[in-house]
Formats: sequence, structure tokens, C-alpha cells
Amino acid sequence: MSFSLDATAVLALHWQINVIKPEGFFGGLLAEPVERSGVVGRATAFHDAVMARDVPVVFTRFTVPDGGGTLVRNTAFMRSVGDAQTAFRPDAPGTGIIPEMAAQAGRSTVVDNQRLSGLAGNGLPEWLAAHGITTLLLTGVATNLTVEQTARHGTDLGFTVHTISDCVTAAGDDAHNASLGNLAMATAGCLTAEAALARLA
Repeated sequence: MSFSLDATAVLALHWQINVIKPEGFFGGLLAEPVERSGVVGRATAFHDAVMARDVPVVFTRFTVPDGGGTLVRNTAFMRSVGDAQTAFRPDAPGTGIIPEMAAQAGRSTVVDNQRLSGLAGNGLPEWLAAHGITTLLLTGVATNLTVEQTARHGTDLGFTVHTISDCVTAAGDDAHNASLGNLAMATAGCLTAEAALARLA
């Protein structure tokens, strides 16, 4: 089954310095496995390929504005971010998109929120609907956090969601593989970048 170029978008989730670079807030957890996986290079190439087909790429950033925005400290994860929220200010160095994708983000839509799902609390579902988007292809880090949360959320909102399996990763292989297994059942399924691009041809 092919994807309509006019009805498909890529959500590029949490490709931020704070998330995957050694100097970032979560660098101690994710920088090494991200580097080892090679996912940044693959995802960057995938973004370039879909943008060449005029498919929109929307980057999501986790940020915390002055006053906390809509941050809710209802999990240990959100409490830890709330306690260090100055590192997540929209203009803080760590909130920036990683250098490898900065030029792509400069040509794309960038959306901020204070939720694990890239579709929560930011008006993005309405933006996608207004642009006629019905199919979402997900890249990002981490597979078992923002990627899985966004994929499930998007599916519940009525989007057809595919995670690009070789353009996501997690802190460990077990968590990554378990999450992909969940998404194979709970969403429209996982595709490699090559398979997804073939459907966009």
C-alpha cells in the first residue's frame, strides 16, 4: 500500500541536545546507545529523502517556559524535568535540535510542548488535520518513551501511524525491541526507512 504524499507527514521526536548528546540533561542515559546505534545518520538521511518528496517533517521539542507552561509533575520523569526546568527553557542550549538536523529543522515546522507525547498540549493534531495529514511516520528517541507514547496517542486520535524502526532507538536493546513489538500490534505497524520510502515513491 502506497502513502499519499499530500496526506503524509514525518514527526521527528526529541532530536534535541538535552536528549541525546553527552552534554545534555539525559546524555548520561542516551548519548552512548544513540551513538552506538548509528540512528542519527539514518534518521537524518530519511528526513532528507522525505523532504525531497515534499513530505513535511515536523520536529518536536520538549521545553519548559517560564512558569512551567503545561508541565504536570505526575511521574518521576516529569518531576525530574520540573526540578531542572531551567535547562529546558525554549532558548536554553540543550533544547536545541542536534547539529546534524539543525538545517532540516530550519526548513521545517518545530513544535514545543511539556508532554511525553509529541501530539499533546501543543495544537499539533489540529495543525496536521488542517493540512490534510492522515498518515504519520515517526522517528526519534527514545523508542519506549516519546516514540511509543506519540504513536499510541496518534493512533487513538485517528491517524495511521508507522514507526520507522531503524530511525528510533532507546537506552537498551531490550526496551527498544519490546517497544517495537508493542507498536506492531497497537498501531499500523513498524517500517524500515527503505520500506517507507518505497511506499512514498
